[in-house]
Amino acid sequence: MSIIEIVMGFDFGTKHIGVAIGQKLTCTAQPLTVLQSQSGVPNWKRIKDIYNIWKPMILVVGLPLKIDGSEQPITILAKIFAMQLKELFPVTVKMHDERFSTSEARLNYFEYYHDDSCARPNIKINAIAAGVILKSWLNKS
Repeated sequence: MSIIEIVMGFDFGTKHIGVAIGQKLTCTAQPLTVLQSQSGVPNWKRIKDIYNIWKPMILVVGLPLKIDGSEQPITILAKIFAMQLKELFPVTVKMHDERFSTSEARLNYFEYYHDDSCARPNIKINAIAAGVILKSWLNKS
């Protein structure tokens, strides 16, 4: 009996947090939603609600580094966010290099909006970036 291991990815930001969902069996990920933050404080109730719906076994948080691999102020905030997730939920929390994820998400944006018949107006760039981060982590794990 095989169990599909659900994973959830986050593109952390001080105003918006992109969320994506995926699974390890096929290494697929898709954007889920974008959560608003108030002055850098995540909406923990919404995060808990989403967690309880999907029940992921692993949470992956994008690690925002500079192009040269060094840290920047948002890096510390993303690490704090990951530590808070680890304290709240009984699952593994991983961080994954997210360099160029937003650029790739902008390229992928067309995939979600190219045809009016399948437009998904609730999917924003932050959620697509979370999907890019999660897919990259899945491909390396």
